Amino acid sequence: MGKQQGFTLIELVLVIVILGILAATALPRFVDLSTQARIASLNGLAGNIRSAAAIAKATQLAQGLGAAASISMETNNVTMANRYPTDAAGGIDNALTDTSGFSVSGSAPRLFTLQTNCTVGYTNAVAGYSVVVTSSGC
Repeated sequence: MGKQQGFTLIELVLVIVILGILAATALPRFVDLSTQARIASLNGLAGNIRSAAAIAKATQLAQGLGAAASISMETNNVTMANRYPTDAAGGIDNALTDTSGFSVSGSAPRLFTLQTNCTVGYTNAVAGYSVVVTSSGC
């Protein structure tokens, strides 16, 4: 008898079947990444809003301006109230450097919408500000 070389047809079929089973179990983990990506985008914008509000307040305090005095950030005029950017046009959206991918609308709260029920809301209040992430529609 000669020495066997290579694989038999049964061995090759078994390897293909095993690879198919592994692929079928791994596929659902990768299909749902779009929802996670949208939620991560919302959370990133929420962090960006918090940072922009803190920087705007620090700029206003460093310049010795009143609580409602407008400031300039990155060549944008930012309207302020209660030492934080307002929740209307020209406020927090001017303090942010990039809102691409989001539509910006409303006031009290200022809504940054990725898609329906997938939003970040910013509200300026006497005691500070609030940022609310709604991700039920992502």
